[in-house]
Amino acid sequence: MSQELKTAVPDADGQEPVAEVREALSEVTERLREVEQAIGAVIVGQEEVVHQVLMAMLAGGHVLLEGVPGLGKTALVRAVGGVTGLTFRRIQFTPDLMPADITGTQVYDGKNTADPFRFAAGPIFANIVLADEINRATPKTQSALLEAMQECTVTVGGTGHPLPEPFFVLATQNPLEMEGTYPLPEAQLDRFLFKVNVDFPTADELLAIGALTTGARIPAIRTVLEPGEMLRWQLLTRQVVVVRDVMEYAVQLVLATRPEDLSASPMVRRFVRYGSGPRGLQALLLGARAEALRAGRPSAGYEDVRQVALGALRHRVMLNFEAAAEGVSPDAVLGEIIREATPGPTD
Repeated sequence: MSQELKTAVPDADGQEPVAEVREALSEVTERLREVEQAIGAVIVGQEEVVHQVLMAMLAGGHVLLEGVPGLGKTALVRAVGGVTGLTFRRIQFTPDLMPADITGTQVYDGKNTADPFRFAAGPIFANIVLADEINRATPKTQSALLEAMQECTVTVGGTGHPLPEPFFVLATQNPLEMEGTYPLPEAQLDRFLFKVNVDFPTADELLAIGALTTGARIPAIRTVLEPGEMLRWQLLTRQVVVVRDVMEYAVQLVLATRPEDLSASPMVRRFVRYGSGPRGLQALLLGARAEALRAGRPSAGYEDVRQVALGALRHRVMLNFEAAAEGVSPDAVLGEIIREATPGPTD
């Protein structure tokens, strides 16, 4: 089993949750409710987006936000950073952005005769990094994020520099203006725990946005958490129990996305080029654990897996040209997979 899945697989009638998780459940649930309310005071609507981002943070993963410009993606990420008490940096990705502009570089310091070169940290050294319009930078610059996202370390001049903990990359991309952009390769997409679609607001939400953002008084971001709280909750998330039946259900969903698998449906065989891999399973299980912790439950269930399935798998299902011609989306394929998947007897 992968190193990321440190918890042993208990049977359905097996393991009891650790005492620390039981004692912290009510506190975490209440504190997360405060966080969501504080974000809702400055961000109108997008409750599901906020929810998915917070679940990814509990799970210790990165998020790719996709939506047209002007939907408040940058403002939302800034609000999350302010409310959680974590340091925040924004990097605007452009074609001329270089890897050193992200990671940092060695600079000459003539005052230090023993070692005249010192490391000047780049903007990636923050708890929350907003990679704005990540698909506008070249693959060379995009790849500079890979080590940081996976290892939480930046290597410059042969020396590794650990990033602050916790560390999250929240990247945005615009699905409409694709001219002159560099689509993220599958290897980098797989580094994101969730991909979240940011939808256009409703008429009522537009009214509320207009009233909130164009008046004389704009609400300030209120800090709710201490920086160490999120780090402690990440450790608690991994201690939430996932019994064998639930884990097998998550495996069933992952295998059903692969057209070469015997369990694949006719729709998957027709429209899917590549399905999910082991990281998809890890995203399902970590997300399900986070959902259970937020709800105040010491163990994750089938509904928790279903709740995170779209965010965890939609960027790991690569469709073919026939799907594009027919207007079939990854969400449509995953919707059928979720409907047809059969949970175990303990559902």
